[in-house]
Amino acid sequence: MHWDVELDCLGLLCPLPVLKARKRLIAMAAGQVLRVLASDKMAAIDLPHFCTETGHDFLGASAIEGGSAYLIRRG
Repeated sequence: MHWDVELDCLGLLCPLPVLKARKRLIAMAAGQVLRVLASDKMAAIDLPHFCTETGHDFLGASAIEGGSAYLIRRG
């Protein structure tokens, strides 16, 4: 899938991946997709929950070297 912006949060612990994603999403246009790279296992829980609470679409996750990649569409 295509993404518009990539945010590297590898090595950061909770809650930093969510906080950085929130800040980056504010600057994006509705419908754009953010790809968040994170190694913290809690991101798998925190990012979908954040999306539900804020009206963004969580598009899924995939494994990458050193962590996971999460796709979020700005609501």
